[in-house]
Amino acid sequence: MLVGVAAGAVGGAAAGAVAARAAARDSADPLRDAVVVNALGGFGDPNAPEDIEQAPKAEIPERVLGDTLASGLTAMNITLGAYREGDEAFEPTVREVAEWDRVLRGHADRTLKVWTADDILRAKRERKLGVIYGFQDTVALGDRADRAGLFADLGVRVIQLTYNGRNRVGSGCLAADEGLTAFGREVVERLNASRVMVDLSHSGTRTCLEAIEASSRPISINHTGCRALNDVPRNKTDEELRGVAQRGGFVGIYFMPVYLSRAGTPLAEVMIAHLEHALDVCGEDHVGLGTDGSVTAVDDLQAYRAGIAKQVEDRRARGISAPGESAEAMTFLTDLQGPGMYRELAERLSRRGHGWATIEKILGRNFLRHAREIWPASP
Repeated sequence: MLVGVAAGAVGGAAAGAVAARAAARDSADPLRDAVVVNALGGFGDPNAPEDIEQAPKAEIPERVLGDTLASGLTAMNITLGAYREGDEAFEPTVREVAEWDRVLRGHADRTLKVWTADDILRAKRERKLGVIYGFQDTVALGDRADRAGLFADLGVRVIQLTYNGRNRVGSGCLAADEGLTAFGREVVERLNASRVMVDLSHSGTRTCLEAIEASSRPISINHTGCRALNDVPRNKTDEELRGVAQRGGFVGIYFMPVYLSRAGTPLAEVMIAHLEHALDVCGEDHVGLGTDGSVTAVDDLQAYRAGIAKQVEDRRARGISAPGESAEAMTFLTDLQGPGMYRELAERLSRRGHGWATIEKILGRNFLRHAREIWPASP
C-alpha cells in the first residue's frame, strides 16, 4: 500500500484520522487526489505501424486518449514545431498551434488547453487532461527573439532552447559546445519577460550552465537522466542539476532506457535510481517526471522493434539521432507502461520508503509549483 504521513509523526486521534484517510485513498484510487504531470510526453500510439514515435501531427488517437485519462495523468507537455536549425519553421509552427487548438476543441469534453498553473488544477477537478504546448527547439523564432512573446500569446508555455545540434541560441548536447550566444541571451530575456518556461533539455553542458545564470527566473530540464549514473550526452551532470535546483527550478526524469543504462533494456528500478539520484542532488522540491513518451502499452514487441529500427534509420538520416539509439534500445520501460504506469511508480516509490508527500511532489506538485512561479496568473 502507498504510505501516507507516518503515524509516529502525529499523535492519538490525529494519527488514526491520517491512517483512515490513507486507507480510503489506497482502497479506491491512490491517484484520486494527486496532481500528476508529465513534463514531456505525447499522444503517440506505439502500435501504429506508420509511426512508433508520435501520433500524426495534431491528432489524438482514441485509444491513446482513453489510456492517458485512465492513467490518472492530470496534464502533459506536448511537442509542437520543428527541432533542427535550417527548417522553415515560423509559419508552419503558427499553423500547427492553430491546428492543435482545433483538435482540443474537438475533444473539449476530455481535454483542455493549459494557459496557467490553475488550469492544471482545473483539469484535475473536471477529470480532463490538461494539454501544455511546448517546443523542443527555438528554430520557430528564426532570428527574431520577439517571437517568444507572440508564441506566448498563442498559448505556448514551454520553450526548449536547443535540440541535439547547434542553433542560433546555443549548443545542443551533440554539438561542440560554444555556450549561449548573444542572441541566446536575448531569447532567454524575452522568454522570461513573456512568462514562458525555459527548458534546457538536450542542451550542451556549457550552454545549460550559462542559460541558468542568464535567466532572471528559475528554469527547468523537463526530460533528462543523470550523467553520474550513465555517462551519455543526453543526461545531465550533477553541476547542471544542482544549478537548476539552487535557482528554484524543476528537473523531470525520463522513462528512456536508451539513455538510462548501457546494460541493455533496464527495468523500472533503473529509472527510479536516476530519480533518487536527482532527489539527492536537487532536493525533493525540484524533481518530477518527464517520460518522453506516451501511456499506451505496446501490444506486439517484435513489430515494435522493427518500427524502432526504421525510426532510428530515419533519425540518423535527418541528423537528429543521439548516441546509443538502436533497434535493441527501447524507448520505454516494459514494466512502466500502460494506464497503470503512474500508480505502479507510486507503489514502487512507497515500497522504497518514500512518503506520500514526497511521492505527490514527484508525480506533479513540483511541476505545478514551478509553473505557478513562471507562467502568468491569467492568459
